[in-house]
Amino acid sequence: MRIAYFDCFSGISGDMVLGAMLDAGLELDRLNGEIAKLGLPDVAIERATTSRHAIAATCAWVRAGDTAVEADHEHHLELPHAHHHEHQHHEHQHREHQHHQLKDITDRIANSDLGNTVKERAIRIFERLAAAEAEVHGAAVDEVHLHEVGATDALVDIVGAVAGLALLGIDEVYSSPLRFGTGFTRCAHGRYPVPVPGVLALCRDVPTEQTEIRAELVTPTGAAIITTLAESFGPQPAFRQQAVGYGAGSRDLEAVPNVLRLRIGERESAGAGERLVLVEANIDDMNPEVYGYIFDQLLAAGAREVYATPVLMKKGRPGHVLSVLAAAPDLDALTTIVLRETTTLGLRHYPVARQVLDREIRPVATPYGEIRVKFSHLDGRRRAAPEYEDCARLARQHQVPLLSVYEAARAAVSEE
Repeated sequence: MRIAYFDCFSGISGDMVLGAMLDAGLELDRLNGEIAKLGLPDVAIERATTSRHAIAATCAWVRAGDTAVEADHEHHLELPHAHHHEHQHHEHQHREHQHHQLKDITDRIANSDLGNTVKERAIRIFERLAAAEAEVHGAAVDEVHLHEVGATDALVDIVGAVAGLALLGIDEVYSSPLRFGTGFTRCAHGRYPVPVPGVLALCRDVPTEQTEIRAELVTPTGAAIITTLAESFGPQPAFRQQAVGYGAGSRDLEAVPNVLRLRIGERESAGAGERLVLVEANIDDMNPEVYGYIFDQLLAAGAREVYATPVLMKKGRPGHVLSVLAAAPDLDALTTIVLRETTTLGLRHYPVARQVLDREIRPVATPYGEIRVKFSHLDGRRRAAPEYEDCARLARQHQVPLLSVYEAARAAVSEE
């Protein structure tokens, strides 16, 4: 089980997440390959080496054409002028720019060539971000707009964060408590206290610490990314550390090194335990063909396992129990899918413990191309399972039987 732990002692922002992943070994070309799937012309992530308090770090930013897009701040999210008259003072600054609603952003992600899991998680982050801003401003979610420049920056930061973690083979994300700065920051609606209201809305039920550092340490994009993806907030879980990366913030703070520290590693012991939630729903009146679609939706939304068990229900009717194993942060999204996509009238969920084997995913070379293989370990013995999606893609590409690709992957593992 490959784990990413974000140490947010100086806060978190979207560009700091990108910088930390690149500093920890993520290849920039591979990350920009994922960003290119969004179809944004002349938009890419760039990097540079810098330092904060003599700590070497990587600075990442979004470049659109010949222009470097500014780091994410609260003013990237704004509401229609009719709802907030104070925005009119800034109208002349933005009149020439296009505005994007949440649906514009999520449609672009959904219609891209990104993987389903990356799409689902990126969309969930944007939905949380928009919901928080709508709550703060007393507006509907579909009234929240993203300024064109801010929309591009947030889109690349969020998709880059999700895609980057996938490229690094991360199975679970954890975070330290979040540290807030103090003071005021200027945004589209005037001067706001730090942390800005949108960040506070996103960090409900998350451990936080208020500092005397006069800076906006946690930005809305950073808060949306980490509160959506993190399994929990607290001390680092026990794991065998393999890489450390430092993502630099845009300013050099006097009080602390303005960096986000990312630690990556494997769970230290085989058979490590974890606390999850099991969701169950009884279904007896649904076309069985629907199950395949629902399984895909649930897995893309972060479910760890999904399965259906045949049961005999009241009055002798045959039915199924749909079971979904999930991490607590994914519970709301997954229960919504079950209630929306099935014919069940209700569901139940309760905490469970799961034992998992130590595992890793890495590519092997075959005559058909590179295939990711999942390796698990127990008592010195290794098991290997080729990833279905890679095998299926290469089988279609080379027009060969799927089993031939599977055998090629297993042969490559045996030759190691």
